[in-house]
Amino acid sequence: MIRLATAEDAHLVHKVMLSAFEEYRHMDVPSGALSETASSIEDSLRNGSEKALLYYLDEVPVGTVRFKTDNKSLYFFRLSVCPEVRRKGIAKSMLAWLETYAKEHGLKEIWCRVRMSIPENIRLYESVGYIISNEEVVTNINGIPVKTVVMKKEV
Repeated sequence: MIRLATAEDAHLVHKVMLSAFEEYRHMDVPSGALSETASSIEDSLRNGSEKALLYYLDEVPVGTVRFKTDNKSLYFFRLSVCPEVRRKGIAKSMLAWLETYAKEHGLKEIWCRVRMSIPENIRLYESVGYIISNEEVVTNINGIPVKTVVMKKEV
């Protein structure tokens, strides 16, 4: 089951995200996701600056993704699947849900940023129709520059 998260679900979103991003803790530039708090996610969900999905497997939350929209696009970030349930189509199911949401809200494209140093994530998005539109160096929440690609898909 996939559903929109509420502000009260922020601790679940945070828990799944930390589980998924733990493998990036010892990278040259650790993911900023590891510095986020349940409280900061709750604030963003409560004030409407972002939304989040929760994916449940056997009534246990094992996937999440956060997203924002503007008048033409949906931007998603922190796509997270717990390591013990990867390669079961959970990420692709959440991406399909986001695409449906974007279409239903009259948006024209869906996009994300992906670290260039994680090619398996780039391949995941390419496998469902995303293309690399450009390369960008972004500064993460810890103030460190990170090479990324912007990946987009028209919906």
